[in-house]
Amino acid sequence: MTGAAAARRYALLNFLLWLPAGLYLVPLVLLMLDRGLPVSTIAAVGIVYGLTTAVLELPTGGLADVLGRRPVLIASAVAGAAGLLLLGLAGTVALFLASAVLRGAARALSTGPLEAWYVDTVHAELGRDADLTAGLARGEVAASLALGAGTLVGGLLPLALGDTGPLPALAVPVLMASGVEVLRALLTTRLSEPPHPRPAAGAVLRGVPATIAAGLRAAGRDRALTRLLLAAGGAGIALGTIELLTPAWLAGLSSGPRAAATYAVVAAAGFGADAIGGLLAAAAVRRFGSHARAASAGWTVSALALAGLAGCALLTGAVSVVLAGVSYCVLFIGLGAAFPAQAHLLHERVEPGERATVLSVQSLLMQAVGAVGIALIGWQATRNGIAVGYSISAVVLLASAVLFLRLRTAWRTAAAEVHA
Repeated sequence: MTGAAAARRYALLNFLLWLPAGLYLVPLVLLMLDRGLPVSTIAAVGIVYGLTTAVLELPTGGLADVLGRRPVLIASAVAGAAGLLLLGLAGTVALFLASAVLRGAARALSTGPLEAWYVDTVHAELGRDADLTAGLARGEVAASLALGAGTLVGGLLPLALGDTGPLPALAVPVLMASGVEVLRALLTTRLSEPPHPRPAAGAVLRGVPATIAAGLRAAGRDRALTRLLLAAGGAGIALGTIELLTPAWLAGLSSGPRAAATYAVVAAAGFGADAIGGLLAAAAVRRFGSHARAASAGWTVSALALAGLAGCALLTGAVSVVLAGVSYCVLFIGLGAAFPAQAHLLHERVEPGERATVLSVQSLLMQAVGAVGIALIGWQATRNGIAVGYSISAVVLLASAVLFLRLRTAWRTAAAEVHA
């Protein structure tokens, strides 16, 4: 497969990977409330989903490095389809918990293998010096468009349908998401990947822990790679802050049945802005002269946008809403432009046999750091106001942007250590 064909296939599968998440983002909590679950139980379902994802994150990344990208991607689609089907039809707490486990497993299985497949394919065709930014940005744009379109459909379709059909309106987007996962599984079966030996079952079981250990060692021994992973953790805090504080901000603007539709439109605008940022990623690398400077600039723009949101939270009236909307979109444009450059830097430092595992390490770090960070930020926002929460997140993201500075020097140092 040529590099251009791999980029197209990567974008298509990335679109199908993230479309279900957009479709059920808005109905998720509302559907469980509609089925009679109290808020405390809904929180427990969310915790089960998060724990399942965290526990399986590294093992599934190692499995993709040992067994191959395609079978793990197919397994993620099958688990996702089953979990979403169960979510749409569940009527008891036990079934909602089972759905959370399946969806968490699907999320863990899907972290890393598709991006690793694309990088492996391009490297096999064009060599390790190939620039990955344009293809990775194409996947970023596809994912953002999928999340945006899915969020709009998931938020507005139940409002349009009402409860006159054979199924509850809130369940329709969830069942549509399950169908998308089935389609992704079918298309993934036709995915070709660079040749690799097919290990026996015993070799797989022995190889996964060894691969995980190798991926963790790679992340720890390379100072440049460690800095890239820490910068991703800072971005995780920023994204978590947006997810936590933005609904609280919107709650003061709308309530009742239209609240879900309002949140869907705002979230879709953010995903659209992220897609615009992805389209600008390659140009940003050319403009700033290196991937490190482009990533740092994107992180900095997003940090300033978070500071702008903090200022808007202190204002009132229509002007504050407009300025907050602009800041919200600028934040996602900055991150959308920076993530492909950051990913290119990461893949330069990772060997094919460790690639999916290191991506899982990055995902787990973003989740863990984000969870701790937003807990502290949420506590501060509750005590001192939303503006304080946004301000803390802005400072953290700006500090993360500094990690990209002088990265080229650290790169040469790390390379010298490897070849010494």
